[in-house]
Amino acid sequence: MSEPKTATSAKPASVSARGRLVPASPIRKLAPFAEEAKQRGLHVYHLNIGQPDIETPAVMREQLKLIGEKTYEYTPSGGTKAYVDSIRKYYEGLGIPLGAGEVLGTTGGSEALQFAFIACTDPGDEILITEPFYTNYRAFAAIAGVEMVPLLSRGEDGFHLPAREEWEKAVTSRTKAVVITNPNNPTGTIYSRDELEMIAGFCRDHGLFLISDEVYREFVYDGAKAVSALTLEGMSELVIVVDSLSKRFSACGIRLGALCTRNQGIFEAVLHMAQGRLSPPGLAQAIAPAAATLGAEFYDGVVSEYQKRRDILFEGLTKIPGVFLRKPEGAFYFIARLPVEDAEDFARWLLTDFSLDKGTVMVAPAAGFYATQGRGLNEVRIAYVLKGDDLRQAVKILAAALPVYRKARGI
Repeated sequence: MSEPKTATSAKPASVSARGRLVPASPIRKLAPFAEEAKQRGLHVYHLNIGQPDIETPAVMREQLKLIGEKTYEYTPSGGTKAYVDSIRKYYEGLGIPLGAGEVLGTTGGSEALQFAFIACTDPGDEILITEPFYTNYRAFAAIAGVEMVPLLSRGEDGFHLPAREEWEKAVTSRTKAVVITNPNNPTGTIYSRDELEMIAGFCRDHGLFLISDEVYREFVYDGAKAVSALTLEGMSELVIVVDSLSKRFSACGIRLGALCTRNQGIFEAVLHMAQGRLSPPGLAQAIAPAAATLGAEFYDGVVSEYQKRRDILFEGLTKIPGVFLRKPEGAFYFIARLPVEDAEDFARWLLTDFSLDKGTVMVAPAAGFYATQGRGLNEVRIAYVLKGDDLRQAVKILAAALPVYRKARGI
């Protein structure tokens, strides 16, 4: 009888290169320090993440109570007819007609972006984007296996788009798409029609897709207006618009978005991806059409509230010595330059070493919103999603913290 074989240690399996490239979120990476601060009895003013404190509209909450199904079934992969029609009606109100085969329901705007990246590129391709940009684009690009080629936008210019010459310098034979966010997260910039026409001409001349993230379309201030890429002439085959209900209706947790394109090849490719994940959230689609009953007064009220919050932060922060920012034009974010050398160290220090009136502030270090190493080290992204009194207290804390931190670090 033969001896039993002795177990040998298995050769360790390795994580894929793609898996290792997906970065940690700078929005959430300091969350453990915030939780520890709360356990110490501090109130943490969260300016690090775009989670509005405004209530989800009552008509949507009430609709949830009216769902009578006893079995929550799969929905169509591209979204229920009621949901897709509600999105089409919304765009019709903007003067943008879209057919049923040009709108696809997604699991939040994030899935729409991921689908768009994969549908427009092959592994090894490049996409052009201005930096700073929404940090999760880095994860979407890594998952798709594509390289992000950044063009710098500057705070002194209000983070508006670089000139056409800069785009021409960046394009290569591997470039397949341009990605813009309008209104912009994290800068709060709104691109003018002239800027968008410039980008459209660049994309047409080079045969590039234009992926336009427009989830903050309603949030524009001082009489400004956001121009949708869907209105750009000669771009019907090149534009993919990403949309979401998260911010528009303060409903981040329902994870429901949409991808809009008139390019039937892209639509079919994305639909096949959607079939692979089966269906977007059914309960979310059941309540979303109720938002169509909301009138202009709803949007006007929300925009007015965010503009007030923006003004509180802008006026307060610009009075702090060494802080630089331009007044944001839209969305509910801005990038601020601080009189520090390492904004991540400062953000961590706020949570571990500083408090005022039993409170402290959490901000998002801005380096993670850049692709170029070494940029944004002294900047933070701030979201004005808290009520006015909380924002005033947050400013008070930051004004008191900065000189203490600078002294502690010998700056």
